[in-house]
Amino acid sequence: MKNNEKKKNINEFTPDMLMKYEIAEELGLVDKIKQLGWGGLTAKETGRIGGIMTVRKKQNKKGK
Repeated sequence: MKNNEKKKNINEFTPDMLMKYEIAEELGLVDKIKQLGWGGLTAKETGRIGGIMTVRKKQNKKGK
């Protein structure tokens, strides 16, 4: 994660970034992300977040 990304306010998150953060929170990974950054996640954790994001995006498209 770049230094300027660390300083971003939650109000500056894109919808995708916000969804990613919310999913990480649901999975109990926020403390790890705060401590190590997004790069500190394992491939399994990252894949889980990405998979859930994909499902939610598809659900959102169907709901429109």
